[in-house]
Amino acid sequence: MAYECNGATIETDEEGYITDISLWSRELAIQIATEENIEMDDDHWEVVNFLRNYYEEYQIAPAVRVLTKAIKKTLGADKGNSKYLYELFPYGPAKQACKIAGLPKPTGCI
Repeated sequence: MAYECNGATIETDEEGYITDISLWSRELAIQIATEENIEMDDDHWEVVNFLRNYYEEYQIAPAVRVLTKAIKKTLGADKGNSKYLYELFPYGPAKQACKIAGLPKPTGCI
C-alpha cells in the first residue's frame, strides 16, 4: 500500500503506517484521516501534534494508557481521558492518531 501526496509516492506497511516518518506532511495527515473517516479539526490536530512531539522526544509511539496519562499531564484532565480521545479517534486513540501523525504503530497495540 502507498499514498500519493504532493506528487510523491509514500510507502506504508501492511497496516497503512508510513514507513519513512520524515515524509509526513499535514496534507498527508489529512489524506490518511479521510481514509480513516476522520474530519480533522483543532482537537484532532492537538493530539496529532502532541504525538509527534512525544515521538521526537522519546523515540516511541505511546500505547493508549501512556498516551492518556501524558496528555492529561500536559493538556489537562478534560483532554487526558479515554472517553475524550475515543470520541476523536474511535478506532483507537493511539493506533489511529499515530497513523495520522505519520508515526509507527504504538508498542503493545494489536
